Amino acid sequence: MFTGKSVFITGGSRGIGKAIALRLARAGARIAIAAKTAEAHPKLEGTIHTAAAEIEAAGGEALAIQADIRYEDQIEAAVQQAAGQFGGIDILINNASAINLLPTEQLEPKRFDLMHDINVRGTLFVSRACIPYLKKATNPHILTLSPPLDLNPRWFGPHLAYTLSKYGMSMIALGLAEELRPYGIAANALWPQTTIATAAVQNLLGGDYLIQRSRTPAIVADAAYAILSKPAGECSGNFFIDEDVLRAEGTTDFSSYAVNPDMELQKDLFIA
Repeated sequence: MFTGKSVFITGGSRGIGKAIALRLARAGARIAIAAKTAEAHPKLEGTIHTAAAEIEAAGGEALAIQADIRYEDQIEAAVQQAAGQFGGIDILINNASAINLLPTEQLEPKRFDLMHDINVRGTLFVSRACIPYLKKATNPHILTLSPPLDLNPRWFGPHLAYTLSKYGMSMIALGLAEELRPYGIAANALWPQTTIATAAVQNLLGGDYLIQRSRTPAIVADAAYAILSKPAGECSGNFFIDEDVLRAEGTTDFSSYAVNPDMELQKDLFIA
């Protein structure tokens, strides 16, 4: 189904982005990985080059692009490079994101700016750069890794700045679904039911203990595959949860996704 499809993924050098890339590569997709990490980092596994090597080993064609989506010139250059290499862009995955859960009193302005520059501004302008190519594609999709919109104060009080940034991404997904409907371009959001074993969880949130209560990124990748397989004209403007997507596809046993099946899973942020 994805043979010959060109996919542009932000922040795909590790974690969920890389898992989605590998899932689509196994189905024959051509993947452009646009991320900042070009050289090995002591606390972050993988680079754009190691991710590209894994994609090619999985059967896909890969293009590693070093890009910081806080800067529109780098966005434009990356998208043009991917479209030039692959002959267009069929799917955009807005995965790149920054997280900081500090309360407002302790939050430094530069941390606020970083989250909004990447999560909101970056998502919007990467989408903008890809739209001309998506308009020419067959079954074009935009998939943004962001949560369902819910104005319950419980999601704002503990980490206001982060919530604003992630809800900003979700509003972009919702707005693009409506704006791009006449062109047959689908725009949806996807979020995990439980925490996912990523570098952010390991280094910033809960360390090994929370990792043990998490699922692997493969569950999000499988859900993304199912969403992107749907007809764009019939599937847009949705806030999907990974487990719900896979359950609708017939999955009843999710134990294989658990990092440690003996541990109780931790629900992710924004999940009641």
